[in-house]
Amino acid sequence: MSKRTTAAVWVRSIAEMLAAEGLDVASLFAAAGIDPQELEGPSARLATEKISHLWELAVERSKNPALSLAQHHLARPAAFDVVGYTMMSCADLRGAFERLNRYLLILSDALTMSMTEENDCCRIDFVLFGGSRPIPRQRIEFIFVTVIGFCRWIARSDVNPRAIALTYPPPADISPYHAAFRCPVSFNAERNSVVLARKDMDLALPTFNPQLAELHERYAGEYLRHFDHALTSFRVRESIVRRLPDGEPRRDEVAVELCMSERTLQRRLEEEATSFVQLLDDTRRELADQYLGRLHLSLGQAAYLLGFADQSSFFRACRRWFKASPGEYRNRLLHGVPAT
Repeated sequence: MSKRTTAAVWVRSIAEMLAAEGLDVASLFAAAGIDPQELEGPSARLATEKISHLWELAVERSKNPALSLAQHHLARPAAFDVVGYTMMSCADLRGAFERLNRYLLILSDALTMSMTEENDCCRIDFVLFGGSRPIPRQRIEFIFVTVIGFCRWIARSDVNPRAIALTYPPPADISPYHAAFRCPVSFNAERNSVVLARKDMDLALPTFNPQLAELHERYAGEYLRHFDHALTSFRVRESIVRRLPDGEPRRDEVAVELCMSERTLQRRLEEEATSFVQLLDDTRRELADQYLGRLHLSLGQAAYLLGFADQSSFFRACRRWFKASPGEYRNRLLHGVPAT
């Protein structure tokens, strides 16, 4: 599997928050194996595993499991870099989220998001890939706090979600969640989601500027071309994640979604040293590692979320991935034995 990374600007926003909470960031970086020089330069990026390790150490040293929510009242526009400018110049909040989705690769190729209209709401699902390291809940919580804070900042309005769903079990104290999100928060969910009212998504942004929007779009597009080597595989993985609960994704359907022929899709993936089959298998494997660590999901539910037609197919895949059955691998996870 290819290394997944996140932009240094996002990591710097985490570091600023940790420093403001009184933590020794230099010491945390050293313990997490992060060289501060890795974060220098406009194109600097950091491996997803190192970010997870940083959060683990920060929570351990602060003794605060809700550390990620500690500064929910502060907006961090710098964390979004050029993507933030494209969001700000949109006509409404819906357009801002569409730009975030379009240019998400600039911020991270370890994160995917999708938007679904539901009655008078819009649900935004986030899936984070941690590579070879488990994903601390604080990473997702910080993403949610930062995204919602930025929405409030650009809308100049007290935008509150209708609901927040987290895949993690409920903590002993949920009051920091209610203070940060100001809405019902559910745990042990299938996906990490933010639900916003349609009226909030339609909020006009005071920073809307058609001329600047065109300029920012062009600049973000040029910035995105730096990642051309990974762009197609990233979009394919996004599509796979969205489609898995509906069954095994098909290459021809994904090609149509990406507005290209199946042959063109195959050629571009070959140029990126991968294939549709490989991306599907890698994505399923990483998600299986996450789903089997969630005790509230039955093995049948995990198989369904991964798009397998039956549990026997899931069983065979786990044998190939983990050299263990789904149940055996779940027991290994419970005893702290990571994937091999």
